[in-house]
Amino acid sequence: MKRTALSVMLLLGTLVQADTVFISNEKDNTISVIDSKTQKIIDTIRVGQRPRGIVLDKSNTQLYVCASDDDTVQILDLKSKKVIANLPSGEDPEQFALHPEGKELYIANENNAMVTVVDTQKRTVLKQIQVGLEPEGMAVSPDGKLAIATTETSNFLHWIDTKTKKIIHTTLVDQRPRYIQFSKNGDKVWASSEIGGTVMVVDTATKKSIARIGFAIPGIFKDQIQPVGIRLTSDGKYAFVALGPANHVAIIDTKTYKVIKYLLVGKRVWQMAFAENERQLYTTNGISGDVSVIDVNDLKVLKSIKVGRYPWGVAVIPTN
Repeated sequence: MKRTALSVMLLLGTLVQADTVFISNEKDNTISVIDSKTQKIIDTIRVGQRPRGIVLDKSNTQLYVCASDDDTVQILDLKSKKVIANLPSGEDPEQFALHPEGKELYIANENNAMVTVVDTQKRTVLKQIQVGLEPEGMAVSPDGKLAIATTETSNFLHWIDTKTKKIIHTTLVDQRPRYIQFSKNGDKVWASSEIGGTVMVVDTATKKSIARIGFAIPGIFKDQIQPVGIRLTSDGKYAFVALGPANHVAIIDTKTYKVIKYLLVGKRVWQMAFAENERQLYTTNGISGDVSVIDVNDLKVLKSIKVGRYPWGVAVIPTN
């Protein structure tokens, strides 16, 4: 009986564990920490000026934070809740991507048309790569062989060989590309174009577009529909697209490339991340200063959580 009771206690302990959700608040210079089970804020951490993109390291013990107005990427130690180092990121870092091996950080520098590659262990710049005007989005392929930067003014995807650190191809997309995500196996790239109002799907092998997806929401002016953040479910079923000032998230069938539903969330929805084994999706809603929680299975909004001013980035530590 004692062994049975202990087993029950251990099981209950496992069931109440939660993912930890981090939200960067652009105007407050803080990170809000949310418990995914209770869906409540459990901590607020001070960081540098204008935090936007955030990415966890491979060990999930440190959070990289683009402190854009400080022209640095900060390393936030999650145990002490202190910034322990500043990386030489280049000017105005906004979005970045961590190489799968965890040693290289690819950073988009919007103001000087560069991608800065930083060694996260030595904390030194490995390379600066000249790209088009206003680089914004950044992604690294699952196999680590390719990095891609979007350039808002040039309207290109710049394909970078991560071994040579050189551009090997450019793909023209619609106006003002903002965000990119590789599919789970890396065979496709999804790229949002904010002013173009579209998402383009690009074949990784040929580097050519294979689909262009548009959006139309009853009662919303077309110029308000501005695709930004994208998240793909690992089962290959859905793509979720944040539509900025349209205040909706579009849900796309990844087989047909058709929009199957729009969900009303907070004002100026920007970035997104999955939690709870992809049962939940958290969206950052900048103008309303909150986070919407979406039920991925039922495709409905569960609730909103008030955070800091102008929430921008989101990252999640999954329960082990």
